[in-house]
Amino acid sequence: MRGMLDDFAKDNISVLKTNGQRFDGLKASVQKGKVFLWDSSIFIEPKDLIIRHMSNGGSETFEVVEPGFYEAVMDFEAHYQMVVRRMGEAEAERVSHSTIYNFHGDNARVNNQSVDNSVNTVYSNTEISNLVEGLRSQVESLDLPEDEKLEAIEVVDEIKTQLDSPAPKKTIVKRLIESLPKVESITTIGASIMTMLGS
Repeated sequence: MRGMLDDFAKDNISVLKTNGQRFDGLKASVQKGKVFLWDSSIFIEPKDLIIRHMSNGGSETFEVVEPGFYEAVMDFEAHYQMVVRRMGEAEAERVSHSTIYNFHGDNARVNNQSVDNSVNTVYSNTEISNLVEGLRSQVESLDLPEDEKLEAIEVVDEIKTQLDSPAPKKTIVKRLIESLPKVESITTIGASIMTMLGS
């Protein structure tokens, strides 16, 4: 019986599902308020769109009101007898287009019809690395006994290890910075590091 029904499927259609999936190259019979589709492998739901591609280059868009799925009976294969509503051109354009936002970078977001009064400060790993290198060079330039200088450099290395970890512990970084020699340039760099950590 399928062969005979295929003779009636003269319309080329696409199915655009509400989840964004699209099925092209389907044969169906489009009539006033109805679409007959003999491909039962696609799960049609209310609000899905049927787009009829006409031979003259035009297209019509229909919204599925009732999918009307029928199981196979005797010689008839499983099929759809959809109740549809024809959409106007402007309505079809609005509904059939979806917008996909791809966000990259620190604090990426979108404010849709809202006002965002927040203030966000973002520091990159490069900035923190530069501060740690500045801290190291300040320690190396200090006029300290060699053992004290080596101990201070080990502290800087531990600060770097903490900052390179996925979740640096602010209290540990703060204590490490406080254990460094009390010199204005080191204190200033240490304060900048703590600011970047949000303290």
